[in-house]
Amino acid sequence: MAARKTDQAQPGSTSACRPPTTLDTLVDRTFRGLTLCFAWLTLLLIIYIFWRIGGTAIPAMHKFGISFLTSTDWDPGQGRFGILPEIWGTLYSSLLALFGGGIFGVAIAVFLTQDFLPHNVTVVLKSIIELLAAIPSVVYGLWGIFVLIPLIRPLADWLHLHLGWLPFFSTSLSGPGLFPAALVLSIMILPTVAAISQDALAAIPAKIREAAFGMGATRWESILRVFLPTASGGIFGALVLGFGRALGETMALAMLVGNSNQLTLSLFSPANTLAALLALNFPEASDYEVRVLMYAAVVLLVITFLVNVAGQLIITATLRTGGSK
Repeated sequence: MAARKTDQAQPGSTSACRPPTTLDTLVDRTFRGLTLCFAWLTLLLIIYIFWRIGGTAIPAMHKFGISFLTSTDWDPGQGRFGILPEIWGTLYSSLLALFGGGIFGVAIAVFLTQDFLPHNVTVVLKSIIELLAAIPSVVYGLWGIFVLIPLIRPLADWLHLHLGWLPFFSTSLSGPGLFPAALVLSIMILPTVAAISQDALAAIPAKIREAAFGMGATRWESILRVFLPTASGGIFGALVLGFGRALGETMALAMLVGNSNQLTLSLFSPANTLAALLALNFPEASDYEVRVLMYAAVVLLVITFLVNVAGQLIITATLRTGGSK
């Protein structure tokens, strides 16, 4: 009797197996068309940005060629332009920031996803870390100038005094420099790395966690040997996005890096970045200098694009390797 009642109730019920109506088909096709359209619009927008900036930079490309990338001179009055120090400063400061922000970001993600704290405290800490992304970069720059630099100057002087024979500490910290800029930049990318790493760790299936503990692994053995390798693709994606954010950061770097056109390994020496160069020179640039700056903007775009493409390829390879295992 129960089976008959169930069978009789099925035709009148709203079943997920019913064939789609004409409206459902229309809505589905419209949604697919819109998503496809927006995907192509995104690609066309990227091409348009490259085309506009590259078109403006073509005269400077023809005049300076590859020497623009290898020269260290920047003297608009003499007509000499080179961005090798800016390329070096961009990559150096971003890598330093990625080293600090990456380590702390992944550590925070582990700490907040592995039940080290009560749930309510974890939610509060997550919100506080995410709020770091809402602070304007100019505020970070002011904090770095008036708080961070005076705070780290005694340590920088001690390192220069006792370890000055090392290239990394060969100069003293007289003011803005690479080290305070990299510290502030690591704080700025911390929310990105921490948030995406948390999602990657939280997405690990419960069966993997139960299997790790069922095999007798301790909490730290499970974290280091099971959870982090399993979430390595997502964590690496977080690091790539954080590195991309660091490459393009402008205002805080313009205030803290020192804006000095030199190549140096010293952490306490002033330097310059491509984004800071563009931000500080555009307001007073002539038409000719605008073309030169657009050439520098093309270089920054290419660096950012190559970093993201390389990161995506590595993530894909990591996921395929993990899936094959």
